[in-house]
Amino acid sequence: MRRRTFLLAGLGATGALFVGWSLTPPRQRLHPGRAPVTGHDGVPLNGWLAVHPDGRVTVISPKAEMGQGIHTALAMLIAEELDCDWAQVRVVHSGVDRIYNNIAAILDGLPFHEDLEEHAGVRAVRWLTAKTVREVGVMMTGGSSSVRDVWEVARTAGATARAQLVAAAAARAGVAASACRTEAGVVHAGAQSFAYGTLVREAAGMAVRDVTLRDPAQYRLVGRDRARIDGDAIVRGAPRYSLDVRLPGMRYAAVSMAPSLGATVSGYRREALRDRAGVHAVVELPGSRYGEVPGVAVIADGWWQARQALAALEVQFFPGPHLALGSDDVATQLRDAAHAGTGLPFRSTGDALDVLAAADRVLDVTYEAPYLAHATMEPMNTTVRVTDAGVELWTSTQVPGAACRAAAEVAGVDVARVTLHQQPLGGGFGRRLEVDYVAQAVRIAMAAPGVAVQTIWSREDDMRHDFYRPAAASRLCAALDARGVATSVVCHSASQAPFKALSQRIGLPYPSVVPDKTTAEGTWDQPYEFPAIRSAHLEVELPVPVGSWRAVGHSHQGFFFESFVDELAHAANTDPLQYRLQLLRSHARARRVLETVARDSAWGSPLAPAADGAAQARGVALHWSFGTVVAMVAELSLDAARRVRVHRLVCAVDCGLVVNPNGVRQQVEGGAIFGLSAALHGEVQLENGRVRPGNFNDYPPLRMSECPVIVTTLVPSTRLPSGIGEPALPVVAPAVANALFALTGTRLRTLPLRVPTAPPQPAPVTTPGTTS
Repeated sequence: MRRRTFLLAGLGATGALFVGWSLTPPRQRLHPGRAPVTGHDGVPLNGWLAVHPDGRVTVISPKAEMGQGIHTALAMLIAEELDCDWAQVRVVHSGVDRIYNNIAAILDGLPFHEDLEEHAGVRAVRWLTAKTVREVGVMMTGGSSSVRDVWEVARTAGATARAQLVAAAAARAGVAASACRTEAGVVHAGAQSFAYGTLVREAAGMAVRDVTLRDPAQYRLVGRDRARIDGDAIVRGAPRYSLDVRLPGMRYAAVSMAPSLGATVSGYRREALRDRAGVHAVVELPGSRYGEVPGVAVIADGWWQARQALAALEVQFFPGPHLALGSDDVATQLRDAAHAGTGLPFRSTGDALDVLAAADRVLDVTYEAPYLAHATMEPMNTTVRVTDAGVELWTSTQVPGAACRAAAEVAGVDVARVTLHQQPLGGGFGRRLEVDYVAQAVRIAMAAPGVAVQTIWSREDDMRHDFYRPAAASRLCAALDARGVATSVVCHSASQAPFKALSQRIGLPYPSVVPDKTTAEGTWDQPYEFPAIRSAHLEVELPVPVGSWRAVGHSHQGFFFESFVDELAHAANTDPLQYRLQLLRSHARARRVLETVARDSAWGSPLAPAADGAAQARGVALHWSFGTVVAMVAELSLDAARRVRVHRLVCAVDCGLVVNPNGVRQQVEGGAIFGLSAALHGEVQLENGRVRPGNFNDYPPLRMSECPVIVTTLVPSTRLPSGIGEPALPVVAPAVANALFALTGTRLRTLPLRVPTAPPQPAPVTTPGTTS
């Protein structure tokens, strides 16, 4: 722990720390460097909200809306403290400013077990990191961090604005501010009442101090079900995604990118487009540090024209250096790395290796997971107009500041001359943390100065040029006593480092000496109280581009570890849920969640046969990620072709204080469905240095007919809000795999889950030195 603290103190300092600076509080997050744009008559009271003369309230969101409901949650937090009329609230995107840097996501990335959160060294590192990120961090929507990141500042922004409005009303009425009260956008000052809109210009000049936040017991909005603030617009099809942008005289671009890893353009038939109607330019695309893939683009009057012209070019590529690489080769390298038993130990307690070496009985197994694509419903696209004045972007991004910096670098202009028109995201899941598609679109638009050019990727482009969830392997071993109870657990996993790679591409200050926590999260950070445990991870270099994918390391390590815990329960001849409870004696929060899901699923009672008469079984999993504890029970059967049919998922969730219960339940459902897609179908295969899947026919998402009933219980909590966009995903695959073991006696240790027709395998308990 001391070594990690030292390394992470370096992260907090970034080479410029001095004692005086380290002791001062972080700078304020209320007021941006320049006034926000909120409409022609909105008066900003801080960087998070503006009030209009007619009483409307504009909430300014630095977080991208990609279906997770953050605009609704943020508006609820501000409206709660502002005490305005909810019907008058709307949300707009903010500009780029340091006050919006995402502090919570970076703090969550520090590799400390939650049990150490009160340790003095850990608190010091978190303090220094928060101060640093406020200054040199990144605006980012990701890591299930949005509500956590705005929780304090959004409430403070609303409360401060309310205090300013009260001060203005008190001055106008000639009474003390303490004699005023507010209600639904009106200040009652003595015998007089003033609507917020009539006070706002005076309020903007009021300085207030010692603002008091509302007691949670008095909340009127927070904690109550609220429909999405953009729900009606979505039902009407009104939101304009970046793919919907239409500008006068706009042209379109299609791209042909290198089909194999490391390939480059060797030539194309430019003459084939001579005198071709509607075609305006051919642009050769180099690679770049943003992860752009070499290729060729065509600009035309319409996208289909551009696509057809691209085919006529017959673009040829020099083969890359990785033509021999296939999925089997990657799996072998990762498996060998995991079995090497080396790597950085993220957690080591109780002499786990020595206990394992001395054991008479050992459970020794290997788990594996493939690469996964993000497969957002809206493929990558950006509209760009390059003029003498600068660069305008119309795009959807999770990192607006990084997108602007990439555009500035490609166009050779100062970043102040880049204007971003942020659009809602048609899916993100980490893919739009990247800026390759933005840099590429700017490069293309530079060939048509003064004209807006919309670059659109096809589904095949999107699938074959992703930054994938890393493939991974993990060797898990346990020393078992005479009763089959684990006395030591050792995990050695191997994969590429996705967050480190992403940081290098988007310019996040992430020192190479700091471990990438996302590689091993989901093992060392779980609440189980094993007598001895060691969790280590080896970062492996491979040519496949990787990045953040929903739940990141938890998405596969959760499957590995929770399936292994189930194996330990089986070795101890103990009910899997009771076994977990025995390992959580000092973790009341996790116990409460597990007991809740046991109650809601009627764990232990017999399951009736499925509608077709097939036998059903249950499996359970528990996982702690992004500050949130989720337990899930899966109920499933096999059809006549031995395909998995999941009938019901029962979830219990402790995500701290809940801002919008309706939104949380929706996120649990979305995460569960996304996780079930990956568990049953998700697999990006490599063949001859190429990504094989091209469309949804060979990378299928979950079909509506496959979607189970999802039951969610939110466990009451007074803790600060924690993440919810991702935590429901890691428990899905292990809950399903554990149910399949209960049903078939076959333990599946590789994703996606495919039930073999062979008879069940024997229990993999061995003597030391052997592997099963």
